[in-house]
Amino acid sequence: MGHNLLVLAVAALIPLIVGSAWYSPLLFAKAWQDAVGITPEKAKQSNMAVNMALLFVFSFFIAYALMNIVIHQLGLFSMLMDKPSQEALGDPNSSLSQLLTTLWHGHGHSFRTYKHGAFHGALTAVTLALPLIASCAIFEQRGFKYVMITWGFWLINFVLMGAVICHWAVVEWPRM
Repeated sequence: MGHNLLVLAVAALIPLIVGSAWYSPLLFAKAWQDAVGITPEKAKQSNMAVNMALLFVFSFFIAYALMNIVIHQLGLFSMLMDKPSQEALGDPNSSLSQLLTTLWHGHGHSFRTYKHGAFHGALTAVTLALPLIASCAIFEQRGFKYVMITWGFWLINFVLMGAVICHWAVVEWPRM
């Protein structure tokens, strides 16, 4: 998991980088401030170091969740957490161990590309991030512009994070 912590940390940096451009005056700073009712003066009162540190921590959690979405092989591991499976995997001669070793060697690195991770990142942004953002916006009485600016930010981040994680995270066949 040590390699993956580095990959997840790199992926968690993506929203900080994208956000510095996305919410800059060149792109959506004014439109977003208008949508949430924040003046430029009030925005400057924010403690940016604390905000960025929190964004990094929350983005790390998102990266961890995305890792489990974009890397399909992790689903196989989750099916094998019961005691009988663990015992069978501990015996290299068991039929389960032989079957899964063959399966892993044939398909353990399937669908591990930037493109595949980007696809699942986008799919997650549409099916998870958009409904969450829009649901909150309904009750906060925020408009369509707010939803699109905020969701657009997370769509780009999920795509980039999914691509990086899917391609670079290490998933190895566990030997019990």
